[in-house]
Amino acid sequence: MAGYRIREARPADSLALTEALVEAANWDPDRTSPRVSVLADPVRRRYIAGWQRPGDAGFVAEDATGEPVAAGWYRVFSADRPGLGFVASGVPELILGVRPVWRAQGVGRSILQHLVRRAEADGHTRISLSVQRGNFAQRLYLSEGFVTVEQRADADVMVRTFL
Repeated sequence: MAGYRIREARPADSLALTEALVEAANWDPDRTSPRVSVLADPVRRRYIAGWQRPGDAGFVAEDATGEPVAAGWYRVFSADRPGLGFVASGVPELILGVRPVWRAQGVGRSILQHLVRRAEADGHTRISLSVQRGNFAQRLYLSEGFVTVEQRADADVMVRTFL
């Protein structure tokens, strides 16, 4: 497989982020939801609505032709309109989606590392996420220093704290 490059996400990347959101929701090939169903979920829509707000940060991975193959970003949510991995006001929550053919190629790890460095540089002391149990990405998050802080019905909320 050809190489990829990672760049900062821009306001014009809302489509790439939307596609990554759909990929993240459809991590299990045996239980996929149509794109329209994923985007109809009001909580999931919070991750992309009005991209790029102040405080949002993200990265897009592109293949050799410039086609987006993955994206990861974070947003800060309020307690009255939380995301799926909300832990506290002021703690950014990340989401990461990788096209299936690019999974297990290091793309997701690279974007995750970029996001963690960016969140720390932006002055955050921790970052959170939600991952469904059984999702292979949970091993990635554990290997990058995330720990489970809450178990919900079918997903775990994980946090990475910066030293």
